[in-house]
Amino acid sequence: MTNKKIKVLIVDDSAVVRQTLAKVLESDSDIQVVGMAQDPFVAAERIKSLVPDVITLDVEMPRMDGITFLQKIMTQHPIPVVMCSTLTTKGSETALKAMEYGAVEIITKPRMGTKDFLEESRIRICDAVKAAAMCNIGRLKTRSTTRSAALAQGKVEPKLTADAVLPPPTRSQAMSQTTEKVVIVGASTGGTEALRVFLEAMPVNAPGIVIVQHMPEHFTKAFSERLNTLCRISVKEAENNDSVVRGRALIAPGSKHALLKRSGARYFVEVKDGPLVSRHRPSVDVLFRSAARYAGANAVGVIMTGMGDDGARGMKEMKEAGAYNLAQDEKSCIVFGMPKEAIKHGGVDTVLPLERLASEVIRICGC
Repeated sequence: MTNKKIKVLIVDDSAVVRQTLAKVLESDSDIQVVGMAQDPFVAAERIKSLVPDVITLDVEMPRMDGITFLQKIMTQHPIPVVMCSTLTTKGSETALKAMEYGAVEIITKPRMGTKDFLEESRIRICDAVKAAAMCNIGRLKTRSTTRSAALAQGKVEPKLTADAVLPPPTRSQAMSQTTEKVVIVGASTGGTEALRVFLEAMPVNAPGIVIVQHMPEHFTKAFSERLNTLCRISVKEAENNDSVVRGRALIAPGSKHALLKRSGARYFVEVKDGPLVSRHRPSVDVLFRSAARYAGANAVGVIMTGMGDDGARGMKEMKEAGAYNLAQDEKSCIVFGMPKEAIKHGGVDTVLPLERLASEVIRICGC
């Protein structure tokens, strides 16, 4: 990050949450909380004088709900918004709807837990705000209009690689030939809408797809169910031992790693616990490494919008194992971080706009 701090406005009707979130955010030397508001009306006044870089916005509030306020922000004065939600079914659905209207990230409200849990929660919250600050506002505004009508300060665990979950692949482990291709996808900030565009374009006979989208626990289930209503293929949150088959996409559950595995010619997913890898769980690097290890040349990799470098090393391993890999281009990304790093690492074969990724996957797979 630059020396300029990211200015954050916290909007939440709970004073406890406001104070806790402020403490979490200001533990990072790159972030400054410049104001707090108990509802959107107070927030609107604060915005006039504070001009924040990022807003954290409660999903459910009195006087005006989060989505209505989000729509006003995106149409009148676009500012990156991070939705702050409780782990409830209603909260999950509302937060996901907010993503469709221009919000860029979802975080769960900070709560008490073990020391490791609190540290992971702090990393996720601070990283979400940093990602939002890097967003392409032009893309956010366009998306909203269409749908409407760095390391934290202090001691943290080392940034782990996929070695923490799965050993590096060897050439002998990936099958040279099977009857089926598999599509392996990684996304983060802006990925909920990018995945919607990608999956809605898939035909009913699309190859099996496994996805890591950085998202909190429980939200991936609501996200999968939402996509399942929109797409011709079926979409579900991955469960351990789910088969990877034509016409279905599996999305890694929040707070769990997902790995592609193989038994004979059958591909399936393993869902498991483990440490944060590349500061994430699920991690794109873990999924991509497993694809390199067990699918090799039968895999097609896709890396989409997102901050950071999760997936860059794994995609290089996939390419070295014979996979063909695609990256979303800068112009269509909300944050051109993960694709840029994957390109820099030499793991990408073709760079394309979001709207062309699905058709290219279909062409490569011969659907």
